[in-house]
Amino acid sequence: QVQLVESGGALVQPGGSLRLSCSTSGMMFSMYDMGWYRQAPGKQRELVAVITSVGNTNYADSVKDRFTVSRDNAKNTLYLQMNSLRPEDTAIYYCNADLRRGGTSLRKHWGQGTQVTVSS
Repeated sequence: QVQLVESGGALVQPGGSLRLSCSTSGMMFSMYDMGWYRQAPGKQRELVAVITSVGNTNYADSVKDRFTVSRDNAKNTLYLQMNSLRPEDTAIYYCNADLRRGGTSLRKHWGQGTQVTVSS
């Protein structure tokens, strides 16, 4: 049974920092592209950052230069370092695992999310 569990969400002030973690089990972690998505009230779920199985990264324009995605394959864990947080970063943040080969998604898994609230 594949499980992804996010942690680290909190209430923080604008300009503050948080580090989110996604602990995984039941899957060959190192083979998956891993990503963070978020969903704010009234908005669609959007991609925040992705790190591929070989370590390449991509970011949404809104978080580029503020957020850093990383992974520790030895710990089967994905991270998202969030700096210079803004109120518009407020959302539930979800961890995603995507087994992709040959340009095709073969298998996807989702966590249940962790709440990030940026407010004064």
